[in-house]
Amino acid sequence: MLRNLFLLIMLHSFSSFASEEESKEMGETIIVHPNPEDDWLFGFHDTISDSVFGSAVWFDKFFATDEDEELLPETLARIRLGYEPRAREFDVFSQRFRLRLRLPHLENKVDLILTDEEDGEDTDQIEASRTLTGDSLDDSFTAAIRVVNVDKFSKFVDSRIGISGGDIFAKVRAKFQSDSPQIHVFKFQPSIFYYLDDGFGTRLFFEYDYNFAEQQQFRANYSIRTSEAFDGYRWRNGYYYLQQHDRYTATALGFVVKGEDNGDNGYEVENYTLSYRYRVNTYRRWLYFEIEPFIEWPEDQSYKTTPGIALRVEGYFKDN
Repeated sequence: MLRNLFLLIMLHSFSSFASEEESKEMGETIIVHPNPEDDWLFGFHDTISDSVFGSAVWFDKFFATDEDEELLPETLARIRLGYEPRAREFDVFSQRFRLRLRLPHLENKVDLILTDEEDGEDTDQIEASRTLTGDSLDDSFTAAIRVVNVDKFSKFVDSRIGISGGDIFAKVRAKFQSDSPQIHVFKFQPSIFYYLDDGFGTRLFFEYDYNFAEQQQFRANYSIRTSEAFDGYRWRNGYYYLQQHDRYTATALGFVVKGEDNGDNGYEVENYTLSYRYRVNTYRRWLYFEIEPFIEWPEDQSYKTTPGIALRVEGYFKDN
């Protein structure tokens, strides 16, 4: 029981998928304000939540008929702002958002997803939250309609069509994992996609989680991506040590290597990254703060040691 509870909390802290599932209590207060109505955070959270919910109701009504009973959609918005200076570059600001609208008049099997995360993927959010030099909202904005084809604990299949970075795309993805939370958890996520400009491509994602203690986990993952837009394949390998210290704080020590193979330059490592992330949930259940010192060794800087630090604030806004 304790192990299962730990898994839910740990995944909630470091995975967007779990954040969506666990956000039912986001409105709860951690520190009670003497006069909640006077606390500007209440109004801020309610304004965004109500705005997103109103948009979802308006969109969902397009699929309703006069005979349908009144059904209310589910919405979840995640907004993250950060400042991530590093050696030789101090003006690095980041912003990430993900908005999901679940439409009940389409049997709750269709989502509208708006995000600036690549392709709307929700895997390996530990490393994905760091902004890379040159990233911009215009280059990565994704809007997609997602259809959930199979939704089980050990097997999940979805398909989506949309626009990403100005290019129209279609994608089918499957997720497979061990039947129940246990000491050893294996995950496998293959996907195939087609971009109007870039052509066909594939992505394979493997992950192994070793829960060697009630509040500690070792995680290793590996991904490969191919596309007609480039030669060879691009790969990424990550290793993490995750620890849940209490209900409100967690840390992640990670080492990530990125590169490509069989491309124009043959085998090449693009970047090494060593990081330590401290994440705290404070004041409200929907509000998180992070501090993450890191060291990078990028290929475009001749693998010179590049230290940096990331400061982030993240909020979840849910309504139904």
